[in-house]
Amino acid sequence: MPGYLSTHVLDTARGCPAAGLHITLYRLNGEYREKLVEMTTNSDGRTDTPILPPEKFATGTYELVFFCGAYLEQHGQASGPIKFLDQVPIRFGMEDAEAHYHVPLLLSAYGYSTYRGS
Repeated sequence: MPGYLSTHVLDTARGCPAAGLHITLYRLNGEYREKLVEMTTNSDGRTDTPILPPEKFATGTYELVFFCGAYLEQHGQASGPIKFLDQVPIRFGMEDAEAHYHVPLLLSAYGYSTYRGS
């Protein structure tokens, strides 16, 4: 079975999934970024479909950009024109054409973490 990419965003400050957070996926080739897809998280903090489904999956280097500023402001965790966390880019590589790659984001207004999930 071909690989695929999924993500999940959890709001650690509020202790719940981050619903309504905008995400963009890019494929990187040197300095060139090709936008592949834009999605918004659902009520479970996930996208309704894999962010990169099996039929579009390819190995390589990618960047997920999480647009956290608007989400944090909407939930009273950030205000004003300059936010500590506005866009969170995560660059990562996928080398196994048959693997499921899961890149979650644990988010609060002043910090975040990620890891390769399952």
